[in-house]
Amino acid sequence: MKNYILILFVTASLFSFSQGNTDQIVIVTTVGREVEPAYRMTESPKIIDTVISTPVVEYPLLALQFTTEIAIEKISPATIKTEPKLSQFYSTYVKLGIGTELMPLGEIYFDSKRSRKFVYGVHAKHLSSFGNFTGYAPAQFDRSRFGAYGALNEKSYSLKGDVHYNNQGLHYYGWKIPTDSIDRKTNAQRYHDTGGAFSFESHKKDSATLNFKIGIEYNNFLSKKPTEDSLADWRARENLFAIKASGWYKHGKEIFAADFNIRYNGYKYGAIGDTNVSMLDSGIVLNNTIVNLKPTITTFSKDNRLKAKIGVDLVLDAHTVAKVHIYPVAEVKYSLFNDIFIPYVGLRGGLKQTTFKSLTTENEFVLTNVSMLNENTVIDLYGGIKGTLSKRMSFNLSGSYARVQNKALFVTDTTFSVGNKFNLIYDTLNLTTIEGSLSYQLNEKLKIDGIGRYYSYYLLNNTYAWNLPQWQAVVRGSYNLFDKFLVNLDLNFEGGRRSLVYALEDDVTIENNQFAKTLGLIADVNLGIEYRYNKRISAFIQMNNIASQRYNRWYNHPVQVFQFMGGVTARF
Repeated sequence: MKNYILILFVTASLFSFSQGNTDQIVIVTTVGREVEPAYRMTESPKIIDTVISTPVVEYPLLALQFTTEIAIEKISPATIKTEPKLSQFYSTYVKLGIGTELMPLGEIYFDSKRSRKFVYGVHAKHLSSFGNFTGYAPAQFDRSRFGAYGALNEKSYSLKGDVHYNNQGLHYYGWKIPTDSIDRKTNAQRYHDTGGAFSFESHKKDSATLNFKIGIEYNNFLSKKPTEDSLADWRARENLFAIKASGWYKHGKEIFAADFNIRYNGYKYGAIGDTNVSMLDSGIVLNNTIVNLKPTITTFSKDNRLKAKIGVDLVLDAHTVAKVHIYPVAEVKYSLFNDIFIPYVGLRGGLKQTTFKSLTTENEFVLTNVSMLNENTVIDLYGGIKGTLSKRMSFNLSGSYARVQNKALFVTDTTFSVGNKFNLIYDTLNLTTIEGSLSYQLNEKLKIDGIGRYYSYYLLNNTYAWNLPQWQAVVRGSYNLFDKFLVNLDLNFEGGRRSLVYALEDDVTIENNQFAKTLGLIADVNLGIEYRYNKRISAFIQMNNIASQRYNRWYNHPVQVFQFMGGVTARF
């Protein structure tokens, strides 16, 4: 301890002296220092080359067991809603209703359930009216229909067949006379229509195989039988028989096809004969046969965007004097911008067989003793553009020019009736048509279609195309509200119609020594509403001619004003 104090004192003195004086000071002291004694190692150095192994430490595994605890957590049950891919199918549908003018309606359908192989069904319908028009002859009518069909579908072929029977009763009411002053049997008419068809069609999947279809048709059409047995032959009787065959073969991008048809129609009125004469005392006998062969070639190109068809239609007309007609068949269409716009153009023609049944379908008040000529469309040039404006809207704009020979025009008859029936006159006309349509569909909820047409006629012997419209406008719409209320609306407008008359009266003009009567505007608006109580039972109301326009569909043949019908439907 003393040594430490002495060293500290000396250090402090040196520090203070160095600050004030640069002279050196030497201190001499006596310190005790002990040196350890040295010793000599007796062992000599040597190299140790033995590897000393490191001991391995082992840790044994401990056998430990732990108890596993399982706890089940409760969860709420899930709700699963299943929807069938196909809606339930009901094989029977019944519709019953009653309307103004004492108009009963009955309709029934029975069809087979879903089957890939067998399809069959029957259909029956009846509609009648006991109403009359003030100041006209009795105007009651009834229409009954029965039909049945069946089909057998196999992988390589299919068989189809159907039969039908139609019974239509009517009155020639276009006669201005008090209703109660005439017996309705004197102006009554009834048509009986019986027929059927059968066809066989192959549809093999191999493209190198020829597929074909062949079918036969038969139809018998009769008018009312006179009350006197001695006059039983003095009614219209018509028998139609047809054989229709077609075949097609695909080779690469071309389809080679051909149609071969034979159509025979035998019409008789009055006494039986074997000559084509038209005399009142001997009756009328017409044997009308048409044979046609129509080969065509269809090709596809540009990834199927371009489609072209070319061919020829060879027709043998054996109606009175055998004639051969040659009609062109040509059509080209091209898809632009993924079917947004599809322009098309074509050239065609054809011979249309005129039958008594087809005439009564167009105008049921036609005479039963009429001469019939086949309608010959010498040329029909058409073109247009169609496509889609969006995924819900489509359109079509088209125009055509046609030259038609032996066009049947209905005119008022004054020879065999009191002006309440129609006869036929034939003429050659040039017809120009411009048509536009627009369609909108929102799933199955809303559908709207609009169609507008304009016709321009140029006739060889007549001033006007009698009873044919110059323009038409049609609007159809349907709306489904929550699948409970279904609303259907139809609007039909026609204008520019004229009828040939034989005396001056209101709205009659004289042109080229012909009396033309303006028939006025057709404005027909129909509304239907259906309420579905459930999937099997519903109720409906149908309102026709809402505007209550008593327009003349044919000259001196007004239609009924506002009509109302209500009823129910059932499925089971």
